[in-house]
Amino acid sequence: MGIWEQTGSDVRLDWGAEGVTALGRECAVLVVVDVLSFGTTTDLVVGRGGRVLPVRRRDERGVAQARAAGAVIAGEGEFTLRPSSVTEIPPGTLLALPSPNGATLCDAAAATGAHVLAGCLRNASAVAAKAHELGGPVGLIAAGERWGVNVFGQSETSGPLRPCAEDQMGAGAIAAALAGLGRSLSAEAALAARSVDVAALANCVSGRELIEAGHGGDVALAGQIDVSGTAPVLTEGVLG
Repeated sequence: MGIWEQTGSDVRLDWGAEGVTALGRECAVLVVVDVLSFGTTTDLVVGRGGRVLPVRRRDERGVAQARAAGAVIAGEGEFTLRPSSVTEIPPGTLLALPSPNGATLCDAAAATGAHVLAGCLRNASAVAAKAHELGGPVGLIAAGERWGVNVFGQSETSGPLRPCAEDQMGAGAIAAALAGLGRSLSAEAALAARSVDVAALANCVSGRELIEAGHGGDVALAGQIDVSGTAPVLTEGVLG
């Protein structure tokens, strides 16, 4: 008992929706880490005084509810899932942000009853400090990617989880900051903490994919570490 939950460690790490299920059984705090691009975009929006409403991928009902709540829908105008699209977003904007990984996992994490935060490299120390303040075991959920999904495209397929370097690094940066606050790390979290190498972001599969598609600016924004003091917390379905 407790093997999958990594019982006995203050800070734990797992991947994707299955990781939410496993760690959500014991963790008081779940941090969803999706560096390219949901977590970084959320950090930028919140850092400018906005809020993010996560919407599951291809959830037309969720989009309709967000629109009824007065949210701006990412992808329907100048603002998208791309971090570079929100660097000048007006303060006070409520941005509905559909994504196949980060937004979907935030919704799943909320269903466990845990406090939910959105983390990335930019806000790693701030998110760690907030998670520490909230208390209890902290579960780091590295979002990963899905085989067959083009995050900026319209593909209808959604394959199995593909663990990816950028979310390993993002979760590792948060784990390292929590260790600095005196929290004990599971083996999984400790290994991630030793893997942080932001210079590698442009050369990992996801980084290369974005750069080759002309989105190198998004990779550069995502690769900045500890430049933000935001710690987006999900409250009544909204990150702010």
